Amino acid sequence: MKKKSPTKMDRALARICHACPACRTARRYPNSFSYKLVKGVESKFCPFCQAYERVYGHKAHEKGAR
Repeated sequence: MKKKSPTKMDRALARICHACPACRTARRYPNSFSYKLVKGVESKFCPFCQAYERVYGHKAHEKGAR
């Protein structure tokens, strides 16, 4: 199965997730309430977090090589 490359819309939505205060806090402080919130709720329902994963290849609450 071949992975689709991210679209322009995916990249735009991922930028919103990258600037999101909850997601930024979750990436910076993995023991915080924001981490648990983003990991448990937002990454399943939030279109911005889902686009972030498609663009960067890891979940919105995980620290990446970015």
